[in-house]
Amino acid sequence: MSALVDFLVSHRTELAMRTSEHVILVIVSTAIATAIGIPVGILAARRPVLARPLVALANLAQTVPSLALFGFLIPLPLIGGIGTRTALVALTLYGVLPIVRTTVAGIRGVDPAVLECAVAMGLTPGQVLRQVELPLAMPAILAGVRVATVVGVGTATIASAIGAGGLGDYIFRGLSMVDPVVILAGALPAAILALAADGFLALASRAVDPRRGSRALRLALPAVLLVLLGGFYVGLRSAAPAAAIVIGSKNFTEQIVLGELLAQTIERTGLSVERRLNLGGTLVCDQALARGDIDAYVEYTGTSLTAVFKEPFDALRRASSNATLSTRVFEVVRERYAARGLTVLPALGFNNTFAILVRAADRDARNLRTISDLARVAPEWRAGFGYEFLERPDGFPGLARAYNLRFRDAPRVMDLNLIYRAVQAREIDVTAGDMTNGLIKSLDLAILTDDREYFPPYDAVPVVRTATLLRYPEVDRALRSLAGRISADDMQRMNHEVDGLRKDPRDVVAEFLAR
Repeated sequence: MSALVDFLVSHRTELAMRTSEHVILVIVSTAIATAIGIPVGILAARRPVLARPLVALANLAQTVPSLALFGFLIPLPLIGGIGTRTALVALTLYGVLPIVRTTVAGIRGVDPAVLECAVAMGLTPGQVLRQVELPLAMPAILAGVRVATVVGVGTATIASAIGAGGLGDYIFRGLSMVDPVVILAGALPAAILALAADGFLALASRAVDPRRGSRALRLALPAVLLVLLGGFYVGLRSAAPAAAIVIGSKNFTEQIVLGELLAQTIERTGLSVERRLNLGGTLVCDQALARGDIDAYVEYTGTSLTAVFKEPFDALRRASSNATLSTRVFEVVRERYAARGLTVLPALGFNNTFAILVRAADRDARNLRTISDLARVAPEWRAGFGYEFLERPDGFPGLARAYNLRFRDAPRVMDLNLIYRAVQAREIDVTAGDMTNGLIKSLDLAILTDDREYFPPYDAVPVVRTATLLRYPEVDRALRSLAGRISADDMQRMNHEVDGLRKDPRDVVAEFLAR
């Protein structure tokens, strides 16, 4: 607990900003869902024939897992992309269903005798709705808003995966570091927000209920709401101004470190930088860059060649010597990006190729040195890989064909940040990791040699929007200053400091730049 308190105190400014982002996402999305859900609910209550398809459509949106929904929305025009807009659309879709349902229940629950009295008094249908049905149904409607708000608070944590900010940044950062303190720093405030929102809306529901709410409670409610909205407005006003440059990264430790490295290097020029780290896999970051949602991120040349541009590596390998292969892959990738309005800057200095990992004790006991040796024991062993490695052209399917690998069971799909510990814990026996990962040594894992040279070079290179470099020449100069300055040992050391020593990536990068 003391570690959590220390973390929250030392990160209080960032915590306040993340909390404000989280609250704003929930308030705006719930307000939009309410504006949509109440009219739809009234229509469904008035015309029962419409109720079934409308509720079914809202149900369908609820059944889609949140991460999948974000993935579906990213490529869509207007409402898609990386950042707040997509998060608001997803949160709104999740919030509409409970509001529609409770609005229908509230309208249909009004006593028919009361409606007959209202009509007998000469009220028009519109007056009956505004003056009788909605006031009586309001407690039920607010119950739906309560559910939508609490669901929104929880789901908004996942919005961090598409660069929308919020408390989910801490949760994803903690998962990448396997650090429960950082995870709690995001999860605990989110839970408190959910409880506070639920309590406030319960109070509001009681205040608007003509059968239960007191006059004092109804008078106090607007004042409380005004104070809360005032606090959110102050949070918005105090938020950092729009950044000139937006830096992204994928969702594992090395990428977060490299994203932070680009950000701090650019900040040294005096430009403001927004960080959208932990965005997801290769294609998520590539789409974000192409759409202009981010300005730069670090990619690996072999990944660009095979996963982004779907270029065959074998032809390049046959046409190039080992000495020129890395250069040739870089040239091909640079040409392909240039055609899309993107610039590949010189490599940072290290090749983070895939590493096939086993426990060091098993390597020695079974006399394993190469991936070809692995084929001998594969029928007895269990494999586990990150989801991207299982799907990409330079991943497991091609590796299995090249080395004739047949494992005991189908490989397990695991989060990239957990696969190293899964090998150590004997949950699996072999995996594919990053050559520069700091956990390889600390967990006593061993790398098997790629004796058939299956994997292409994976030189780390900044990929930047050309328009950004033209507008801000200092960004070009700053990032080029990193060329060849980061060795594989440097990268592995920084990864270890984050994963093994639990240091903040910002501090690790600041120390590296100072050196």
